[in-house]
Amino acid sequence: MLSQVPVASPQGISSGLTNFVSSCTVSATKVYFIYIYVLYFIFVGGKEDQEKMNDCFLVLEDGECFGGISFGCRAPKAGELGFPPAGGAGAGEVVFNTAMGGYHEMLTDPSYAGQIVALTCPHGGNYGCSDDWSERGPDEPGLPEIKLSGLVVRSLYSGPVPKGRIPLSEFLRRNCVPGIEGVDTRALTLRLRDRGSCTGLLVSSSSGSALSASEMDRALAFLKAVPSMEGRNLLPSVGTRSLKCRDVPGNCRFAVVDCGIKGNILRELSLRGVSSTVFPWTATAEEILRSSPDGVLFSNGPGDPAVLSSLAEVIRELLGRLPVFGICLGHQLIAHALGGTTQKMKFGHHGCNHPVRDERTGQVQVTSQNHGFEVDGSSLPPGVNVWFRNANDGTVEGLYHECLPVLSCQFHPEGAPGPRDSLWVFDEFVKAAAVFSAEKEMIPCRHAGI
Repeated sequence: MLSQVPVASPQGISSGLTNFVSSCTVSATKVYFIYIYVLYFIFVGGKEDQEKMNDCFLVLEDGECFGGISFGCRAPKAGELGFPPAGGAGAGEVVFNTAMGGYHEMLTDPSYAGQIVALTCPHGGNYGCSDDWSERGPDEPGLPEIKLSGLVVRSLYSGPVPKGRIPLSEFLRRNCVPGIEGVDTRALTLRLRDRGSCTGLLVSSSSGSALSASEMDRALAFLKAVPSMEGRNLLPSVGTRSLKCRDVPGNCRFAVVDCGIKGNILRELSLRGVSSTVFPWTATAEEILRSSPDGVLFSNGPGDPAVLSSLAEVIRELLGRLPVFGICLGHQLIAHALGGTTQKMKFGHHGCNHPVRDERTGQVQVTSQNHGFEVDGSSLPPGVNVWFRNANDGTVEGLYHECLPVLSCQFHPEGAPGPRDSLWVFDEFVKAAAVFSAEKEMIPCRHAGI
């Protein structure tokens, strides 16, 4: 059998090796030139082509400009900017969100009103948008479903999406909200982290390329007239304007003051057998008490809590008469009602990966957060204790009172789409309401400041 196997001659082997080496040399040369071309495209040609394609720009108040490609609703051109600014799409405080998903929930979160959100995740729109994920609360008809002013992404997915969903770009277009892709979001995030959040504007170029000097000047003049987030009351632009009831089987009812509530907060209450009477943010203490609730919850919402003195006064009137709970903005309002203060953060907490420590147990949980203001821990009077602290920067993330049925958290325990580590906070709200209802009497307070 072995004698039948052909054996190559030395001359054949030598010829084959020569041909092999020759072919390798040609292939290596081709690979080398392809490699050089790719590098050139990335570092030289790609940038030149990108600059030619840029038709939309994120202009910051300090004059820094990030170019990209428009999607969703077209951003206004510099010549279309009105003076004074009327607010709305395209202009607002620029913040970054560190979540890897949940962009639909961000878009429909009322707390983002007046803000332009940059995603640190490099891809946006990968799975489309669906009404089932909306965090919009019981809004009045006619209010926009998307609450933020603009969206910034590094790379926009433009492929097919599952049946029943629509592309992210189409969702923005239907709601007249501009988006920009192709932005160096890493550089933008580092700028916001190092120098703090700032006012920004999405503006289209009239030439389809770089902004002209006159367009840039007009954009910067417009930005100077856009109000800062500090001192802004944005509640008139979100939430219900009339009384609404959400009834479920059970014998517990909360009065919910809608400052821009997320839909999942109401869903989590319903899952625990808690019916909700939803009041507009303008409700008085007397109106709330007339509904005979077992507790009152002040919701999340946009803007500066320091200017909402009327809401803090409502909470102050309810202390000791009802269990009082607060989430996000509601937490900050409770701090004001108890004698504390709030302050603007450098760049805030926006994302779903913020670790929070329970000061009573030492346990740490990962939470979803979206806030640009914080409670000043040094301003809290005696009797008001810190329930949670942020494990990264030590900021106050929750409060409880020594003798009043008052509980609050800065983060979002409902965490849609997640995380869900802190859902038990809703159980604490319900337990506190049940205890108070069982006692049926005013709880004495040792804190003379209330």
